[in-house]
Amino acid sequence: MRAGSRPSQAAGTDGGTQRREADASAGERGVGRAEPPAILRPMRFDRPLPIDDVLPELRRALRDGPSAVVQAPPGAGKTTRVPLALLDEPWLAGRVVVMLEPRRLAARAAAHHMARTLGERAGETVGYRVRLDTRIGPRTRVEVVTEGVLTRMLGEDPALERVGLVIFDEFHERSVQADLGLALSLQSRELLREELRLLVMSATLDGAAVARLLGDAQRAGHASAPLITSEGRGHPVETRWRPRRADDRVEAAVAAAVRDALAREPGDVLAFLPGQAEIGRTERLLRDGGLAGDVRLHALHGSLPVEQQDAAVAAAPPGARKVVLATSIAETSLTIDGIRAVIDSGLARVPRFSPRSGMTRLETVRVSRAAADQRRGRAGRTAPGVCYRLWAQAEDAHLVPQLPPEILEADLAPLALELAAAGVRDPAELRWLDPPPAAAFAQARQLLAELGALDADGRVTPHGRRMAALALHPRLAHMLLAGAELGLGAVACDLGALLAERDVLRAAPGAPRDADLRLRLELLRDRDALEGSGYARGLVADRDALRRVREQARLWRRQLGARDDGATAGAGDVDAAGLLLALAYPDRIAQRRPGAGGRFLLRNGRGAAFGEPQPLSEAPYLVVAELDGQERESRIFLAAPVALDDLERHLGEQLATERRVAWDEDAQAVRAVERERLGAIVLRERALASPDPAQVAAALADALRARGLDALPWDRASRQLVERLRFARAIDPSWPDLSDEALLAGLDAWLGPHLAGLRRLDEVQRLRLDDVLLGRLTWAQRTRLDALAPTHFVAPTGSRIHIDYADPAAPSAAVRLQELFGLTETPRVGEGRVPLTLQLLSPAQRPVQVTRDLAGFWRSSYFDVRRELKGRYPKHPWPDDPLAAEPTRRVKPRGG
Repeated sequence: MRAGSRPSQAAGTDGGTQRREADASAGERGVGRAEPPAILRPMRFDRPLPIDDVLPELRRALRDGPSAVVQAPPGAGKTTRVPLALLDEPWLAGRVVVMLEPRRLAARAAAHHMARTLGERAGETVGYRVRLDTRIGPRTRVEVVTEGVLTRMLGEDPALERVGLVIFDEFHERSVQADLGLALSLQSRELLREELRLLVMSATLDGAAVARLLGDAQRAGHASAPLITSEGRGHPVETRWRPRRADDRVEAAVAAAVRDALAREPGDVLAFLPGQAEIGRTERLLRDGGLAGDVRLHALHGSLPVEQQDAAVAAAPPGARKVVLATSIAETSLTIDGIRAVIDSGLARVPRFSPRSGMTRLETVRVSRAAADQRRGRAGRTAPGVCYRLWAQAEDAHLVPQLPPEILEADLAPLALELAAAGVRDPAELRWLDPPPAAAFAQARQLLAELGALDADGRVTPHGRRMAALALHPRLAHMLLAGAELGLGAVACDLGALLAERDVLRAAPGAPRDADLRLRLELLRDRDALEGSGYARGLVADRDALRRVREQARLWRRQLGARDDGATAGAGDVDAAGLLLALAYPDRIAQRRPGAGGRFLLRNGRGAAFGEPQPLSEAPYLVVAELDGQERESRIFLAAPVALDDLERHLGEQLATERRVAWDEDAQAVRAVERERLGAIVLRERALASPDPAQVAAALADALRARGLDALPWDRASRQLVERLRFARAIDPSWPDLSDEALLAGLDAWLGPHLAGLRRLDEVQRLRLDDVLLGRLTWAQRTRLDALAPTHFVAPTGSRIHIDYADPAAPSAAVRLQELFGLTETPRVGEGRVPLTLQLLSPAQRPVQVTRDLAGFWRSSYFDVRRELKGRYPKHPWPDDPLAAEPTRRVKPRGG
């Protein structure tokens, strides 16, 4: 059960006496109906819609059970007809219907449309709550809200006592907030309000899966919620394929298709582009190329002022035609009157979060098949239409059916905070259509802990509850609250509003883009700030965006109780932008790389750089607010400088002091330093006078290990000793393993003690490795080694013949044949177990025979060798009986 929740006091579930009594008591408490329900004005429908046919079935489903799923194509009328059709249902008992819409524009449009249907204005029976705009009155029975509003409502009242029905519209868009709102609503119904109705409406989602999720297994007959399908009655839409060439920019292809549609088709044109930038470029292409005088050109995206959004959606004036250039905001929920032709670029821009980098970036992707079909359907709302698809028909089969739900790819920090505030520590406590990925959720909770929103046990802190109440991304919420505590609340609100909005500055063609956030703060205070900045020449302020930023900052200042004098803080506070950003983005504090203008090292160890020269390029320290999150080196778009003193003063608890003893490749020596670090960033460093000798030896050993065994000072004696010891181990496994692999892996053990006091490679070269290796042997092994693996054997002549152990399986020795006369047995090593492989040499020291059977050689092969070499070396003895001859190192005596 979530923190702060309590059992419901409403007992009945069948609309009978018990429920009426419970509702009456709720009304006395002010959570239900305070007065009898108002009689709705007659609804004025301009035309029948497909959804009308299934409304009776939907009413029956919600009378019989707590959930239902409506599956209906775009244009069926579900958004504007369903809430009104359910207002007089007895189970609602005067409570409010809350309908979630994924976008502000759709929420406002739906509320206004339903209000007109009732002959009213928004804010009476039907109202809405969206960011920076609320129209709700005392008689409001239908509240159309954006998705974050519901989770805040659940946080304030986990039982949703004043709500009778929650509708999740356009659920196929699968936003994180919609998934969270549904999961929390299901928990509220299961634990607190079993009579709470939940209705999910979708155009393209797998309705059966949602119906199973909504099912109530504890109640007979409700293991799966009813699935009600409206087939829709859209007009036919002809598809025309206009594949663009690989070298064609999407803006040029869309502009050409718009002109074609205006020339060939009646009615208005709706063109889908991936983002605001492409819309702006397409608009310029169309205006520069000239449009007929009766054509009105509109942009439609989420950053536009309400008035411009409403103008784009409204019908064109009589005698005029309209072209709307829109993002995917126009795919669902909205009805744009008069559209007869759709231009689909086939592209969409979606946020993608990387748990590895901790950053979200927008990616342009191919639309899904579901999205393409919805876009196409916009042309057939009121009459037959046509859809131009800017890709080849053969490519259509390769479109993915649906894009992945946002919860699988989004930044989950806001979700994790809302769950923590609701008392949910483990997402598995809730029912999800797709649960949050474990790795991304764990990273989100780690960030919340760093921001002070979670305690050591993972529970929400008082600071975390204040963050959740602000309904901001946790980073910005923490920045506002911490900034207020530092006396920087006003500028923190301004900075937060700037970060929550698209950049208020754009660069004119060919002009550099100043990434300094302080310039934006100055612009909020002084409209002439751009003219005063020489570098900023060519930058253009987005006045609509500035207006929205000022309005949002004013609301937050009021909410925080920060000074609000109608202007932003002074210049000194503007210079605190870097410190405030460090509070919001502690992982994006960056240090300039030595000798590399414009390139920085982020606290998380990743690289970042400006794409073009900037005044900030030489700043010693930055905090980056926006970057693209590329794997190798991210591009910095927005940042502010921060002073080292501020980092140490305000982030002191995050600093770590470490003593580091490590190999320095440049110095070719071990360096011992004490460092003050902030993640991967080294703030200060000083040499250690007396480092731990064991750490120094280990660092030197690491350097040697990285170079391999050849870096060690091997000489002939040490190499021969290794070979003898390898032979000894081949005879007796109790001897130490001196294979190359074992020597390298055990470097610390056998060489480490001899590195004490050394720091440089040239000092290592003075070591005698044979002495070092002998130190690995026990006293018994040392005394036995010469018997087991002697360095020489004594020939019959008294010569000491060196034994080669390079091949442990076959030790060998090279000796002149004449020195072995009279020797009948092959010399052996390994305490007599292994015969030597003898390389028998000619008087010229050249091999003439190799044998491990000396007696057999004298009996047979010797005579072949004698016959071949006797004439060549006549001064040397070649007796008929080598076993009876005297061994010699000399030639025959003169005359012999």
